[in-house]
Amino acid sequence: MTGDDPGPLIRLYGLTGGRARPAGESFDLVAVVTTVHVPLDPVGLVPEHLAVLDLCRRPTPVADVAAHLGLPVNITRVLLADLRRDGLVAIDRPGPVAQTITEDVYREVLHGLRRL
Repeated sequence: MTGDDPGPLIRLYGLTGGRARPAGESFDLVAVVTTVHVPLDPVGLVPEHLAVLDLCRRPTPVADVAAHLGLPVNITRVLLADLRRDGLVAIDRPGPVAQTITEDVYREVLHGLRRL
C-alpha cells in the first residue's frame, strides 16, 4: 500500500453515507447519550451503532462515546443522530452539577484517589 491510501477516509464516508453533520437538534461534547431501546433484529445497524448501544446502557457523554469508538467527533455525532432518529438513544444536555453529582459519585472519586 502507498502512503496516500484513502482507506480510513472511505470507511468513515461509508459509515455516515457521506454526511459530515448530524441531522436534527444539535448537541455538544458534554451531552449525555443513553440507550433507550435495543432492537431484537439489528438489521441496518453497523458494528459502531451496536457498540454505542452497549456502551450507553449507562449514560455516557458524547466525548466518551467518540473516544471509545476511536472515531472523530463529527462522525460520532452523525452516528448518534441516526440512533436518536430511530428512537434507540436519547441525547440530553447534562443537568446542573448539583443535580448530577451524587454521594455515590463522590465516594467513587475518593476511592479512586486513594488507589493512586
